[in-house]
Amino acid sequence: MSFLRRQVVTAALTANAIRPLPGFRSGIPSFFAGWLVGELAPHVLALTVADAAAHTPRRRRDPRGLALAAASAVGLGYLLVQARQVQQRAEDCLVEGLGADYLEQLDPKPTPADLAVPWRRLVYPFRMRTAEVRVEKDIAYDPDIGRRGLLDVYSPAAGVPDGGAPVLLQVHGGGWTIGNKDQQGIPLMQHLAAKGWVCVAINYRLAPRSAFPAHVIDVKKAIAWIREHIAEHGGDPDYIAITGGSAGGHLVALAALTPGDPAYQPGFEEADTSVQVAVPHYGVYDFAGSTGLRSAELLRDRFLGPRVLRKRWTEDPEAFEDASPILRITPEAPDFFVLHGAYDTLVPVEQARLFVERLRQVSKRSVVYAELPGAQHAFDVFPSIRSAHVVRAIDRYLHWHWHQYRRERGRVTG
Repeated sequence: MSFLRRQVVTAALTANAIRPLPGFRSGIPSFFAGWLVGELAPHVLALTVADAAAHTPRRRRDPRGLALAAASAVGLGYLLVQARQVQQRAEDCLVEGLGADYLEQLDPKPTPADLAVPWRRLVYPFRMRTAEVRVEKDIAYDPDIGRRGLLDVYSPAAGVPDGGAPVLLQVHGGGWTIGNKDQQGIPLMQHLAAKGWVCVAINYRLAPRSAFPAHVIDVKKAIAWIREHIAEHGGDPDYIAITGGSAGGHLVALAALTPGDPAYQPGFEEADTSVQVAVPHYGVYDFAGSTGLRSAELLRDRFLGPRVLRKRWTEDPEAFEDASPILRITPEAPDFFVLHGAYDTLVPVEQARLFVERLRQVSKRSVVYAELPGAQHAFDVFPSIRSAHVVRAIDRYLHWHWHQYRRERGRVTG
């Protein structure tokens, strides 16, 4: 490929990352085209500058290509600035939701080094293992469903704190049809496990082979397994935080809002499936189109119905309504920290805004909402500037929450 063509492609990808094409049909290609460029902007910028520098000394250099390279460099620099803004945006949202003194309740308090961009780790972003974390893989929480009933446990290699570690359950996304437990949430689990948490990542049954609600039933089975077995791995079975993105964000929110629902707990109706806090990322909160959003109605009729629930809205609207977290909110909802990208083309941000608005109207617990500037879908899958700030914001939030939980139960003083 010629220098000019390379720069045309780079410029187009950069432009799409800055302002992705909206719409139901264009959203998927727009996501794939812009997601990697947006999260890997430093790497793309370095390659663009190196390509232009190698081309400049040539006798027959192409001024059009150099102009495009310069424009791409400016655009990629803008993406870098946006990604770095996430730190302050997330912090502002935490202060708004928890109070200006929430940092004073953390022990230890975050240092400037804790909040800085970990540039060295971002050089090779797809390497996410660390010697500080031990991983126990492929433990069966439901032997009856084979590999879809397995989970992994992440714990600190040096051992868990006395008294049991707080527990995080990670639920992967993938449109309810694909995905695996070791593909998502790794940066957050590695980070928290290194700081003393026990993290659990699960598989669950997938559509269309297994129609919804098999997915959320499996999530609840995993919660029940944690209650019964996580003490064997050093975790505190009384404290469970739950997180996940996209389809995982939907399942996280739905499971958190429906503890003990017998329709979603067949055969284990008496199990405690409550969680203390939920942190969904870029989730789908409206299966029924109840918000009136055209994007939600299209998703319902063209994908969720035929592929996930395997029924039409007109045949059984109650099934879609029951599967909609936004319609399952009660005053007893647990604490929520909701995150969504402002430029998400797969799940438009309006769903998150309406979900949070409803939570704040009904729930008696705290609700924190962070809308991330310039962020697409799946912004946290691998380490990047943006995901580093997101992981650290979730870290601060969850440690604040864990501290409040122990204080309410008299486990800490001061």
